[in-house]
Amino acid sequence: MKISFSVNETLLIADGTFLPFIDEDGGEDGEVLQVNPNKERGYGFHVYRMPAGHTTTPHVHDGDEEFFILEGEVVDHDGYRYKAGDLVWLEAKTKHNSYSPDGALLVVYYR
Repeated sequence: MKISFSVNETLLIADGTFLPFIDEDGGEDGEVLQVNPNKERGYGFHVYRMPAGHTTTPHVHDGDEEFFILEGEVVDHDGYRYKAGDLVWLEAKTKHNSYSPDGALLVVYYR
């Protein structure tokens, strides 16, 4: 038996529907545009939007997190400033939170 399928999903960021990202405590923590509908929101490859003045909830990932800053600036808990064009890798078990003074748009991969 041969099974073949073709499933592709293309989303335009400007036209996409961003949904609230819900943190471990049930609070809203930014917004996510999820590309793969089979992944839990905020997992896999997605776009994450931080509004101006937003600080993420401190958290620890059980897997590596990688992101690319498309727009804006993100200041990590240690004071390091990531700017548009920066590609970042955070190792698993790294506890962190981030702040965006003017808002930011990130492409994220999390396992």
